[in-house]
Amino acid sequence: MMWAIQEDTPHGQLLSYGGKTLVHNSRAELEFLLTGPLRFIPCPPSLREEDCLELRFHPNYAHHQFPLDRSHYR
Repeated sequence: MMWAIQEDTPHGQLLSYGGKTLVHNSRAELEFLLTGPLRFIPCPPSLREEDCLELRFHPNYAHHQFPLDRSHYR
């Protein structure tokens, strides 16, 4: 299952980069990496794969190795 990142507001939008919705395959890893007013939701069925960008390909997360080894963060 893929997870999308949504603003935690009444009309929260899905976070995107370069016009593509950010997604990841592990909710636990999203909760570990990201903080702030966010929700992690299952990707909506209307979201097409070609309109998504996996978090591991986002430039700010390219230095992380997935799946995460939490011992590298202590």
